[in-house]
Amino acid sequence: MDLLSVDEGSRASEDLKETDKHPDLFETLKVCFLKAYKAMDRELRMHPSIDCFCSGTTAVTLVKQGPYLVIGNVGDSRAGLGTRDKDDSLTAVQLTVDLKPNLPAEAERIRRCKGRVFALADEPEVTRVWLPNNDSPGLAMARAFGDFCLKDFGLISMPEVSYRHLSEKDEFVVLATDGIWDVLSNKEVVDIISSAPARSSAARALVEVAVRAWRYKYPTSKVDDCAVVCLFLDSNLNNLSIASNAKTKVQPVSESQVDDDIDDVDDNEKENLDVLTPLIQSGTVEETLVDDNEDGSKHEEMNSDGGVDWSALEGVSRVNTLVNLPRFIPEKEDKESFLK
Repeated sequence: MDLLSVDEGSRASEDLKETDKHPDLFETLKVCFLKAYKAMDRELRMHPSIDCFCSGTTAVTLVKQGPYLVIGNVGDSRAGLGTRDKDDSLTAVQLTVDLKPNLPAEAERIRRCKGRVFALADEPEVTRVWLPNNDSPGLAMARAFGDFCLKDFGLISMPEVSYRHLSEKDEFVVLATDGIWDVLSNKEVVDIISSAPARSSAARALVEVAVRAWRYKYPTSKVDDCAVVCLFLDSNLNNLSIASNAKTKVQPVSESQVDDDIDDVDDNEKENLDVLTPLIQSGTVEETLVDDNEDGSKHEEMNSDGGVDWSALEGVSRVNTLVNLPRFIPEKEDKESFLK
C-alpha cells in the first residue's frame, strides 16, 4: 500500500518505488490539481453574485487512474476508504488530513504571514484563524476557497495532493463534508455505507444517520451541511452514490483559467511539485455502528471521539463571518479595471 502526499509541510521523504514507476502520471496530476484549485479560487473571487470576502468553502476531489487514486483537499472535508483487513473484516482508512490551524505546519505558515492562531476561552478545543489586529473572523480551517479577508494572512487554497495504490481489498471511497465527520467516526461511516440496502441509497443513508446524530448530540444547534459522494471500486456500473442535506443553487463556473500555463503557478506551489513525502497518519477505528433503536448510552458511545480520527473540530459554533471589519466596495470603474 502506498499513500503519498504533496504538501509544504515538513514530513520526512522516502524513496518510494511506485513514484519511480509512474513519474509522468503523478507529476501531471499534481500540476493539474494545483492549477485547478488556483483557478477555482480566482474564479470565485471574480464571481459577481457570491460574497466570498468573509465566507468560503472546503473541497475534496478525487481522480481514479487505473489502480491509483489521486486526491486533493483543502479544509476539513475528508476522504475515507472502506477496505478489508487480513481477517476479511471491513475497516476504515482515512485518506486525507483535515487541514486545520491546530496542525503545527499550518499554524506556522499562518503566523509567518502575520495571521493569529488561537482558540477562544469558552471553546478551547477549536483552534481558529484571526486577522492581525482584529478579533475576526475566527475561521476554523487553515485552507479554503474564498475567505479572502484572510488570504494575505496565511489562509491558502493550495491543496494537499495524495495518492493511494488500490488493492483488491479496497471496496469503496467516501468523500464527505465535515458535517459527516464531526458526528461519525471513520469506522461508523464505512459500516453505514456497507450496510445500505442498495449502492444508490448508500450516500443518502449516511446523510440521514449524520443528521440524526447532529440532532442528538447538539439539540440546540443548526445541523451542519452534510454532503456525501460514495464511489464503489469494482466494475459494477452502479458505482456512484451522491447525497446532501443542503438545498443549493449551482453556479456556473468558467473553465477558461484551468488551461493557463504552469508558469502561472506561484513560486510556493512550484517548489511543492518537486517533493513527494509520505502521509504518515493512517489507521482505523474499532467501533460498532449504533442502531437507531438503541438507548441513550449507546448514542453516547456512537458520538464518542475515535482515537485515530484526525478531526480537529469537537465544538460546533462557527465564527466565520465578519461583523466589524471595514470593507472596500469598488466603484464601477475600479471593478472594470480589476476584471481586465
